[in-house]
Amino acid sequence: MGKEMNKLKTIAQNKKAHHDYFVEESFEAGIELCGTEVKSVRNGKVNLKDSWCSIVKGELMLNGMHISPYEQGNIFNRDPMRVRRLLMHKREIMRLFGLVKQDGYSLIPISMYLKGSRVKMQIGLCKGKKLYDKRSDMAARAAKRDIQRAMKEMNR
Repeated sequence: MGKEMNKLKTIAQNKKAHHDYFVEESFEAGIELCGTEVKSVRNGKVNLKDSWCSIVKGELMLNGMHISPYEQGNIFNRDPMRVRRLLMHKREIMRLFGLVKQDGYSLIPISMYLKGSRVKMQIGLCKGKKLYDKRSDMAARAAKRDIQRAMKEMNR
């Protein structure tokens, strides 16, 4: 059983998170799902694009994540956009709550993956990027791509 717990299978990633935010720190959290949602997640029918986390009454909640209804689920399917609870230690949640309230950080889901038989989520403590930050990132990526092309041409 020890070997199975180390296997990570990525289900969904929020590529927009790295584009729109500086990820300062990341955390692992469990997610509270019902049975048909787990089956849809295992099929990879998850969208994290516009999702975010909030802290309500000492609980970490995930908003805006879409899990498509399971085809064979019939009456047991839940609302695809419902608010889901994330599972973390109370001490970690309170620390995040303080950072979000005081320093203006946001909690953004970065990826969802299977760890053994459990569904886990990686959450990032993020600061928003300004437009000029995004432009400089795009320019750096373009420069790196041009350098790679030039190196490839020289090696031919």
